[in-house]
Amino acid sequence: MKNLMTVVQIILSLLLIVLVILQPKGTGLGKSFGGQSNFLKRRGIDQAFFRLTIIIAVLFLISSLAQTLFF
Repeated sequence: MKNLMTVVQIILSLLLIVLVILQPKGTGLGKSFGGQSNFLKRRGIDQAFFRLTIIIAVLFLISSLAQTLFF
């Protein structure tokens, strides 16, 4: 079971890396400190990548905690 959790974490981490790389440019940390944010202006595939990135990150967090606590 521990091997399965490790494989799941590797797959989730690779997906997360790919999704972060595919995020559009110009929405970095500088926008968080007073700049205009495009958080609500995302459309189409940008919004899908954004939401999928959040979902994969949460799944990775849950799998990491599950492996730490239960295995």
